[in-house]
Amino acid sequence: MPKLKVVFLDRATIPSQIHLKPLSFEHEWVEYDFTAPELVAERVAGADVVITNKVVLNADNLAQAQQLKLIAVSATGVNNVDVDYCKGNNIAVANVQGYATQSVPEHVIAMLFTLKRNLVGYHQDIEAGEWQKDKQFCFFTHPIQDVAGSTLGLIGSGSLGQATAILAKAIGMNVIFAERKGADSCREGYLPFDAVLKQADALSLHCPLTEATRNLISERELAMMKPSAVLINAGRGGLVDEQALVEALKSNEIAGAGMDVFTQEPADNSNPLLANSHLPNLLLTPHVAWGSDSSIQKLSDILIDNIDGFVAGNPQNLVR
Repeated sequence: MPKLKVVFLDRATIPSQIHLKPLSFEHEWVEYDFTAPELVAERVAGADVVITNKVVLNADNLAQAQQLKLIAVSATGVNNVDVDYCKGNNIAVANVQGYATQSVPEHVIAMLFTLKRNLVGYHQDIEAGEWQKDKQFCFFTHPIQDVAGSTLGLIGSGSLGQATAILAKAIGMNVIFAERKGADSCREGYLPFDAVLKQADALSLHCPLTEATRNLISERELAMMKPSAVLINAGRGGLVDEQALVEALKSNEIAGAGMDVFTQEPADNSNPLLANSHLPNLLLTPHVAWGSDSSIQKLSDILIDNIDGFVAGNPQNLVR
């Protein structure tokens, strides 16, 4: 077998402390920390295997990759890859699944406790000197809600949604799953979408981003939620109308929100969430719910296994 060229376009998306195990076949390995859009075509030219996490691979830049056989996505989502072009040009696409079923649920539950107990608000009040003004051994400037006995509504029942449900039940929560928005009937074990919005004390999103789910949670949906409810999104940024969410938080239409994902990443100050990051009932993290060391190591191992398997004639995790 001739030596194959493997190009990793955004190696820095995997932290340096994570060990990438070696490929089992003879190859030339080329990696870049990041790849700007204007450099993609040049860097994929001559590659047999291209690894990408978030670098966009489209018809224009892939046209330069005449010998490309496999795109190995070091993530679950493949919306950054033109899958139709790959199908028409005999380029296989493989992704990584099931690696974050511990990390994401733990992040969701951490956000849930933080929001329900108003930890950010209390931290801000201490910094502002509120404790010294009150002159008591404690002070209560924000409501504190117990999580046990409350209801978690889940939108998305894949591996991450199911793993979140298991963890939520372990801390005493009642868990309900939402049927798809606008569905005429409910599958067994699901409740109507609007009913879940109205019943949930916390709502967590774990569904993919498609045209059908873009702005899944907007003004109408936020208005249906309890004023004491919190919203957590560790799924995809486009699932939530960010401006509508900020307005709901400011008007106390809902009690709080934890956002790990944004419509554009990295987010800048034009994003309404960042512009209002000072709100005591808004918790922001930079798309790291998936990123415990153990989860990233598992992702890396599956990524290499995907490439090894494909080259050996035993492809796995193909999305096309």
